[in-house]
Amino acid sequence: MKTENKQRYLSLTLKDKYIALITLEHVQEIFTIDLTNICRVPQMPSCVVGVYNWRGEMLWLVDLERMFGYPPLGSQTDLFSKLMVIKLQYQGKSLGILVREIRDIENLDIQFIKSPDENLFSLELSPFVQGYFISPSEEILISLNTKAIFQAQMGVGN
Repeated sequence: MKTENKQRYLSLTLKDKYIALITLEHVQEIFTIDLTNICRVPQMPSCVVGVYNWRGEMLWLVDLERMFGYPPLGSQTDLFSKLMVIKLQYQGKSLGILVREIRDIENLDIQFIKSPDENLFSLELSPFVQGYFISPSEEILISLNTKAIFQAQMGVGN
């Protein structure tokens, strides 16, 4: 009898037709914040929004869509808007990623993951794609590489 090799993912919406997936093992917490509570830090990459005091910890916040080459989330919201933050943890380090919308928890069989195709994704997005799934409704579900997200932000003070 063959057993399925399931992986649990948090799914979220990206600006375009894609749905991104982050493995639940790296998701520590999800919360909303006011943009006014973010402390901006000069001379940082454009995707680094700033730092936020979360339960006494200085948490660096990154605009995930901006990192992937899309317009910044902050430009599409007013100053008093709330944004969703996914607090990720990887090898003892934390990082907050700002996202447009959290969809659901997906339980996917990893034997059906497809290798990343460099022609399918943009140059900015490709380095962060671990693989992808095709949903029954033919949506592309991109499995993001948490390690690559953290490595891209190594200059940020973790």
